[in-house]
Amino acid sequence: MSIRTILVDDEKLAIQGLQLRLEAHPDVEVIDTCLNGREAIRAIKTHKPDLVFLDIQMPGFDGFSVVSGLMEVEPPLFVFVTAYSDHAIRAFEAQATDYLMKPVEQERLADTMERVRQRLAEKRGVEEVERLKEVLAEHAPEAHEELVDSTDTHSANRYEKMINIKDQGQIFRVEVDSIERIDAAGDYMCIYTGGDTLILRETMKDLEKRLDPRKFQRVHRSTIVNLDLVKQVKPHTNGECFLVLESGAQVKVSRSYRDVVARFVH
Repeated sequence: MSIRTILVDDEKLAIQGLQLRLEAHPDVEVIDTCLNGREAIRAIKTHKPDLVFLDIQMPGFDGFSVVSGLMEVEPPLFVFVTAYSDHAIRAFEAQATDYLMKPVEQERLADTMERVRQRLAEKRGVEEVERLKEVLAEHAPEAHEELVDSTDTHSANRYEKMINIKDQGQIFRVEVDSIERIDAAGDYMCIYTGGDTLILRETMKDLEKRLDPRKFQRVHRSTIVNLDLVKQVKPHTNGECFLVLESGAQVKVSRSYRDVVARFVH
């Protein structure tokens, strides 16, 4: 299945260069190119692509404005492309699939496309299961119940039990249940396991997909906690609160994630 793709950059040469590099990936179909943010929003809403390579610095609507302008529609995967590395953290906060520096290197692009294919396969797999559930619910209720049960069991089993973390030239095998909290810093994660701290090069969004959401929940835009290791909830001002963890560490829960706290008080 082809990956329907739109390229957005205010420099025609940058678009041409990226198109040339994407020719090495026969499953990529470039369906449109745009020279500014407003064109990009119209094209994305019209064509509903799978993937958008998006320049950050453009006159008028920049890349982040494009993402904001698509809040009311199902967004495609975004890969930000820029000449400036200081936008990296903000790009990942905007849930970008990846972040490429100009000029785009062929090897780095190949890594990005592998990540894109993985994300699309996961997304399409979920959509197929949901469509099947709808059909079975209407025409074969008993089969629908069996599918729901088996899907729930599969979902529980597909999450990581161990994570390999390469840190300071060594590879550590970490039991997921021992992870107390995770803090994000761009595309690096700080993994806290009691008294130890390890650094993992991965985005928070990718790491979340590997962790069981019944146990690991985001309580801040840059923090995930293991709910099994929360021993106390301390109310704070303005609807915020702190979670006290087994190690004694305190993690603030922002108002946007108050539903996480509701698990402990209901």
